[in-house]
Amino acid sequence: MEAKNGTAEIMVAEARKAFWVMVGFLAFIWVIQIANWASNYSLSWEHGVQPWNPASLPDIASAPFLHWSWEHIQANSGPLFIFGFLSAYRGVAKFLGVTGLIILVSGLGAWFTSDPQTTGAGASGVLFGYFGYVLVRGAFDRHLIDIVIGVVIALCFSYQFTGLLPEEGIGWQAHLFGFLAGVLGGWLFRDRRRPRPVPTSSPQDSRTALRKELDELGL
Repeated sequence: MEAKNGTAEIMVAEARKAFWVMVGFLAFIWVIQIANWASNYSLSWEHGVQPWNPASLPDIASAPFLHWSWEHIQANSGPLFIFGFLSAYRGVAKFLGVTGLIILVSGLGAWFTSDPQTTGAGASGVLFGYFGYVLVRGAFDRHLIDIVIGVVIALCFSYQFTGLLPEEGIGWQAHLFGFLAGVLGGWLFRDRRRPRPVPTSSPQDSRTALRKELDELGL
């Protein structure tokens, strides 16, 4: 009983950290948005990703924190918080590694494939990376509760998949490469310590395993 309580307390503590990490991240990009807006979005023009410009490669790290309008940042903020929290609640340290991978892959993908006459900025590449990570993490980690979360997220946010398709005026390249990076992150950062095969013998076994997962989370 004490072990279960300890596991639940650890999970609650990690979820609390995840919540505040995402609150801090959103607060940070909104503060930058105020400065960006006040400068007539010169920060986005100067520090966004300019495809095929070698001098703009360092901007891969800054572009996700910049946006082009209030509507742009508002559209990203809600899904970013949801997907980011679900990506981080099992461990903030792993989450930071996944985030770094997503920023790098989505930025490089956009740098190599976007129109050289454009400048890309916005957190949507990171958003789609978290989306992809949440979808596959349960399968790679063999956590039944995370598989359920991935299925629910896929159903509730199925419209997000349209953002992976080419569309004029939209940085779909960053979306696509961010999503692929999230899937890759699910495999690279998978839980290797205690693999749990997903029960397939009977519905009763599946329900038992799900109850065990929920019990460990203190739910």
